[in-house]
Amino acid sequence: MNGDLLSELLAPLRLRGVFHSRWAARAPWGVAGERESCALLHYVQEGTCVVETPGAEPVVVGAGELAVFPHGAAHRLADAPGRAAVPLESVLPGRVPGSMRRVSIDGPGALTTMLCGGLHYEAAAAAPLYRALPQVLVLDRAAVAGEPLLGDLLARLATGWDTTGPEQTGGRGPAGVRGAVDGQDPAGGPGGRDPGLEIVALRAFELVFVLALRAAMASLAEGEPVLRALRHPAVGVALLAVQTRFAEPWTVRSLAAEAGMSRSAFAAAFRELVGEAPMRHLTARRMQEAARLLTETALPHTGIARRVGYRSTVGFHLAFKQWHGFTPGEYRRLAGV
Repeated sequence: MNGDLLSELLAPLRLRGVFHSRWAARAPWGVAGERESCALLHYVQEGTCVVETPGAEPVVVGAGELAVFPHGAAHRLADAPGRAAVPLESVLPGRVPGSMRRVSIDGPGALTTMLCGGLHYEAAAAAPLYRALPQVLVLDRAAVAGEPLLGDLLARLATGWDTTGPEQTGGRGPAGVRGAVDGQDPAGGPGGRDPGLEIVALRAFELVFVLALRAAMASLAEGEPVLRALRHPAVGVALLAVQTRFAEPWTVRSLAAEAGMSRSAFAAAFRELVGEAPMRHLTARRMQEAARLLTETALPHTGIARRVGYRSTVGFHLAFKQWHGFTPGEYRRLAGV
């Protein structure tokens, strides 16, 4: 990838915690999760799992395969399509970052074991192109095997960190689901047993996440426009410029020149692959950085305007309010800075 654009997209996310769980579910079972403000990973170790998302065909994830939800989109997991499901919160309540749980679902049918992780990050720090990633990426065994470290790390995470202690057994849900949730927190702190395990888990899942996106770009790019954009030899150059040099006085013509394309060809290719016009994408990147500076620094508005490519503070104020719905001052006050 041009200038390692993936690193530039992921570096600002600043992962701040991971909740992970190990599942053993026997058919019939189904669990429905609402949208969460984190990236989600589901790795099937044994058996199969059907992933259903609104408006899309069900996807069967088999043993050794991985489903990644970059934005924590709402979805259902089950042993078969259309299975009645209970809310995730009723089976796995209180998913606090830094903790781990075990979930077992009783049933007479086939067994599925899974490793699930929720990686919490600062949503305001997510680059516009990251937000454009598909709601779910499914890596088959070949894609996981293409990143040898990914498969090895997933296997180790799926079998490691066994917990012991009393179990809390939930009630039987409408789909005949009964969950047993381990109440022990192995991540250090109150009730924990392994100091330092929380940061180890965070870094391990962070590495899994990065490797999974690398594998996705290598194996799924043909079918996903945004992933194709990241790999495109010309559009990728422009995306890297927008991501890292957003303060420069870019125009469509100058971005096209950076990419080595004509203005019209560049604009058409960019819109097709990224899903929006080049200047709108540039504005999104500038507004994302402005929001970060307003909440994480004490820089005056004039300094922030210059840092994100606006020569006029008035122009910056107008653009920021149109984009975020608040003036920079209001946005900063709401953030408590």
